[in-house]
Amino acid sequence: MVDRPILKTALCEQLGIEYPILLAGMGNASGPELAAAVANAGGLGMLGATTLTPDELRGWIRKTRTLTDKPFGVDILMPEALPEGGDAQDLRAQLPAEHVAFIEHLKQLHGAANSKGRELPLTEAFVRSQFEVVLEEQVPIFATGLGIPDWVEKDAHAQNITIISLVGSVRAAQRVKDRGADIIVAQGHEAGGHTGRIGTMALVPQVIDAVGDTPVVAAGGIGDGRGVAAALAMGAAGAWIGTAFLATQEAFVDYIDLGLFDQATTDHYRQRLVDARSEDARIYRIFTGKTARALRNKFTDIWDASGMDTLPMPLQWTLVADLQHGMMEKGDPEFQAFFAGQAAGMIKEVKSAGDLVLELAHDTVDIFARQLPNGLVVGP
Repeated sequence: MVDRPILKTALCEQLGIEYPILLAGMGNASGPELAAAVANAGGLGMLGATTLTPDELRGWIRKTRTLTDKPFGVDILMPEALPEGGDAQDLRAQLPAEHVAFIEHLKQLHGAANSKGRELPLTEAFVRSQFEVVLEEQVPIFATGLGIPDWVEKDAHAQNITIISLVGSVRAAQRVKDRGADIIVAQGHEAGGHTGRIGTMALVPQVIDAVGDTPVVAAGGIGDGRGVAAALAMGAAGAWIGTAFLATQEAFVDYIDLGLFDQATTDHYRQRLVDARSEDARIYRIFTGKTARALRNKFTDIWDASGMDTLPMPLQWTLVADLQHGMMEKGDPEFQAFFAGQAAGMIKEVKSAGDLVLELAHDTVDIFARQLPNGLVVGP
């Protein structure tokens, strides 16, 4: 695929990209290497920054700029009901004794008793400090899921930063439009990570109808050119794709460098994706406290069998961090959150991110230029 197909929507001009293919800012995979590879191939690269300290985020932004001169953005999860302040210890102090005892039992049982996970307080103060880096580094595009805090819109638009907001319902789409979203990602139930209850095919047209001139990007279950073509046919301005990019050579690399993952865990993750059926990607609350689609594994089975309730975000996130870190150190990857959507069933091999972008573009063009004209008869 040395030739470059022509595939453009108005979104391409708005974002300064060649193809309406956007990398999801996945908080476990989308680092500078992956974001730059997607950007250099003609899509929009996004950095998944939710689990980064402000200094780490600054380093990633600057690294990305050494790898590409194309536009890219930063994606940070911003739930609207976060604690205002405090640190990780303050969050730990709020954990119910029964839940702490259960996790300590699992740590003892599986040989991870003395492990401590990453001490990141998911509070409003911490998220604000991350966003300040986005402003200071003048990143042109900012994406957020689970809402847009009031203070984001004013500061972002003052610097001409484009705000992308992910939603899972029409009501949420109307709300983020009112809060200043420039682009809305309508993410269907099929998507990996945090997701809603409405399927992509039903959600996208409704969101388009509800938000007027605001561009809508489709997400959820899009794993190849057929999905991109379907999104465009529904009226979406582009496709936001995550799961397919998990099975690329550039995914996870920068998270390994930070010690958030190790090579064995990422190799296992990729193989699970290649082997997965769509039904293996299920909805859980155990990893973050919000509904999120991930591959079933040993930890999900243990939790389900326990009958334990999950805690709200960010407490559940804080609760499981030590266990996950300890099991990774022990060499057992099956306690990690292998976020993935139902498009996992379409993954057959690991490839480069650049090749995937071009494959998506080629296949989409082929559908519109050759397959549909040859197989579809229409008339007035």
